[in-house]
Amino acid sequence: MNRAIIIFLCPVTLYSCSYTQPDDASPASNISSTDINAQTYVYECPDDYSFVARIESGKAWLFLPGNTVELAQVPSASGTKYSNGINTFWSKGNEAMIETSKDKHTGCKNNRARAIWEHAKLNGVDFRATGNEPGWYMEISNKEDILLVTDYGQQTYQFTSAIINSKPHDRTTTYHAHNKGNMVEVVIKGIPCQDSMSGEAFSAAVSVLVNNRKYMGCGKALH
Repeated sequence: MNRAIIIFLCPVTLYSCSYTQPDDASPASNISSTDINAQTYVYECPDDYSFVARIESGKAWLFLPGNTVELAQVPSASGTKYSNGINTFWSKGNEAMIETSKDKHTGCKNNRARAIWEHAKLNGVDFRATGNEPGWYMEISNKEDILLVTDYGQQTYQFTSAIINSKPHDRTTTYHAHNKGNMVEVVIKGIPCQDSMSGEAFSAAVSVLVNNRKYMGCGKALH
């Protein structure tokens, strides 16, 4: 692994390094990060219980507090139902129910804003940033590949094998890449950042310069 990335992921993004990758023995290690039809949801229940659901290839992966389970799809008279005989997950529209051997939670609603970030993490994204006016987002995967979507989704740029320059003393990491006449510079600085619209707090301030057009926003490491 590029040493610059190790420096960037920990000091620059503060506490983001607390995430631990599942090992080969974990059920979660079987989750595909390339299934384009996979869907990710973050369900929040009225009793303050929340969980992540990843739906792919007729299976549901549930990331529960302290546990990850794999469920197979089973027949249902209404909605979509998954079960392994002990845990059952049922969803219809934006609402879901989960029942385990210990408890049952109903009326759970998907939080789409949180689900976008969880979906990126499960797809293997290392770092994600977003900004407003116009809306844009950026994802760094494989430590050096950059996906940039700007102007409310109207323009997409993809770059591979970015050149990385890390400056631990000022907690800054810079990426430079070019592809098919397009050039991008990404600067990630490990300082508190607040989204200009939602007010959500992030651990890094991000600026993106693509073809002499600049975008400002906030981001965080996902692993």
